Amino acid sequence: MIKRQILRVWTFYRDGFRSMTIGRTLWVLILIKLFVMFFILKLFFFPSFLKGKSPEEKQDYVGMELVNRSVDNSLTK
Repeated sequence: MIKRQILRVWTFYRDGFRSMTIGRTLWVLILIKLFVMFFILKLFFFPSFLKGKSPEEKQDYVGMELVNRSVDNSLTK
């Protein structure tokens, strides 16, 4: 029964995407925008601080950042 419902949903979306005209162009624009947001911006604006560190060093760094930020937030309130 669930298998049949999944198949009906699949055919619904498949037929819907096949009959699109402007929608295909919009989906292409959405995919390009997602690519830019997640790949290009990550490369240039979000450096990896934890690259090349051991798992213990990563744990220590994240733990200290959480503690420091919670202390800073409690002082500003």
